[in-house]
Amino acid sequence: MTQAQESSATEAQNSAADGQRTIALVDDDRNILTTLSIALQAEGYATRVYSDGEAALAALLQNPPDLAVFDIKMPRMDGMELLQKLRESSDLPVIFLTSKDQEEDEEAGLAMGADDYIAKPFSQRLLLARIRAILRRAAPLAETSEGAAPMPTAQTEVIVRGRLAMDPARHQVTWDGKAVSLTVTEFLILEALAIRPGVIKSRNQLMDAAYPDDVFVDDRTVDSHIKRLRRKFRAVDPDFGAIETLYGAGYSFSDG
Repeated sequence: MTQAQESSATEAQNSAADGQRTIALVDDDRNILTTLSIALQAEGYATRVYSDGEAALAALLQNPPDLAVFDIKMPRMDGMELLQKLRESSDLPVIFLTSKDQEEDEEAGLAMGADDYIAKPFSQRLLLARIRAILRRAAPLAETSEGAAPMPTAQTEVIVRGRLAMDPARHQVTWDGKAVSLTVTEFLILEALAIRPGVIKSRNQLMDAAYPDDVFVDDRTVDSHIKRLRRKFRAVDPDFGAIETLYGAGYSFSDG
């Protein structure tokens, strides 16, 4: 283990002991790393910074933070590849922060499992709001994994809808008894649909369920998460069609 890795491991242990949330920043722009680190530390977060994706990957897997913020354009391993490799074994909440602001880039990032996406130039206030929102949503899962009682949520009982079973307290989902791994955002969107089968939920309603902190999220963000949900369920059941699109209205869940 290198000195830098030992330092990161020590910081992670100290932060956990203090109950301090840790944010990992991965960007090849050192000015952004410095500025964001100062802003996050002023809000009470611990930070770890990495200037390329390859160096970040091993550290994120070895000592996972509470959330990570990735740039896309980086040397050695870009943010897209980093997220792809990370998602092979981790559901760590991830926000993309990038100068690429075209729609297809956002959809690609969300389709690969990012929880959110913010384009440069960006407002630090907006980024902090998004970070707080995601950490609040992830809190019940984190506490359960540490062996403590989960925080109260709107839905704590296991939801069974036909072949779907969702356990909000444990963040577990199965389809026909087969496990389906979902990010925090994906889980909350599916939960909002499954609670009331057959009821059409607009994109705004689903955004409110997944982003309950009055944080602006573009409509296509929800569409991208829905696409990824369908892809994950079709990986265990090629005939999955329980999430239905009602064009111009929104989405619904069918338990038939």
